Amino acid sequence: MLYFVATPIGNLKDMSYRAVETLKEVDLILCEDTRHSLKLLDFYGIKKPLKSYHKFNEKERVEEIVSYLSKGKNVAVISDAGTPVISDPGNVLSTALREKGVDYTVIPGATAFVPALILSGLSASNFTFVGFLPEKNKDRKALLKRYDSRPETLIFYSAPHDVEKTLAYLHEGLGERKVALVKEITKLHETVYSGVLGSIEINEPKGEFVIVVDGAKEVATDFEMSEKEHIEYYLEKGYSKKDAIKIVAEERGVSKNSLYKYTIEKEQD
Repeated sequence: MLYFVATPIGNLKDMSYRAVETLKEVDLILCEDTRHSLKLLDFYGIKKPLKSYHKFNEKERVEEIVSYLSKGKNVAVISDAGTPVISDPGNVLSTALREKGVDYTVIPGATAFVPALILSGLSASNFTFVGFLPEKNKDRKALLKRYDSRPETLIFYSAPHDVEKTLAYLHEGLGERKVALVKEITKLHETVYSGVLGSIEINEPKGEFVIVVDGAKEVATDFEMSEKEHIEYYLEKGYSKKDAIKIVAEERGVSKNSLYKYTIEKEQD
């Protein structure tokens, strides 16, 4: 049997009894960084063979793992923190095992976005976990376009060195919304920054971040005016292009970025 085992996201004591028991019983543990995982395993007195399993070699490891399982061996997969597969290595393997008809199971536990959502204070009634933004500008814009009018809370991940850029991309794609940035979850310096996209400030962007963004406002869909006519209405009232777009975006529950094309068309006219 293969086990995907969740590990702590910060506090080493956030490990289930079943997870510890499973890691003590398997024949092999696959982990992202063997040195990092040794800290956790040593904490619980777990002495097992370790093998690296990360995003750069997970495709290559599939047949090797399947062969190992076919010999009656038990294998555990862990990531550096949290639940494997969720923005961590493991999805390639889970897909391959399902396609090959090989059984596997999950030992559930910590996942960063759940406590972050609770700590944010934003609505937890409905939410969508998006994860890390794509690196390519085209892909990033297309992704945010899919979510800019969604009413549920949106959850993103960001590395510390990317957090400022990620916030800028979210502001551009989603507009001014409530946002909470959560870092060091379950650790001594657990911190929540709350504010609005476009104006929130962060002190010392260290540690992995979970970014929780308010959903789009529920708006009426029976506007008599088109978006273009709506903008022209405020322009004729003497508002600047910037202010007109901001007001229309708020009233219609869309991002400002999606409306600029109408002012460009007007200038060309």
